[in-house]
Amino acid sequence: MPILSGFDLLDDLRNKPLIIFVTGKTQYAHKAFDYEAIDYIHKPVTRDRFNKAAAKAIGLYKLQNDKSSVEDDRFIFVKSNLKKRKVMLGSLKYIEALGDYVKFVTNTDSFVVLATMKSFEKELEDENFLRIHKSYIVNLDRIQRYNSREVEIDGEKIPLSRHKKTLLADALSSN
Repeated sequence: MPILSGFDLLDDLRNKPLIIFVTGKTQYAHKAFDYEAIDYIHKPVTRDRFNKAAAKAIGLYKLQNDKSSVEDDRFIFVKSNLKKRKVMLGSLKYIEALGDYVKFVTNTDSFVVLATMKSFEKELEDENFLRIHKSYIVNLDRIQRYNSREVEIDGEKIPLSRHKKTLLADALSSN
């Protein structure tokens, strides 16, 4: 790079991207890994070597951005079928009111609990959940799209109360 070196550019960035260094100068190899480079490719670049570095970067990106990774260890316990059941909040899509019961819908299954929506609304208020309808609390991280009448999570359409539209928009913009 004629004006600025790659290292100078990285020093100026606040949020560091995933980096693969490609250069013909071997003296930069150690410095590249000091900058937490994913890989270092010495020129001339072969297709196999490039593909290997790219696969490593893609794998690391997926690992860092997987919503259900082990880093998200937040959970609650709920009583279901006379037993306390651990619910990982990262896998929880939404909660639906069913009269005196509430239905939990997660990535893998759904189950019913004898409880009120209000109790879970209070329990999840510091988390990334929002009550968008009298019968639904949703995980804001799981919302794929929404309009003035409904929210979509993994292809399921959930009604949105007209009184909660602005609250949802504000929560998603600050999220």
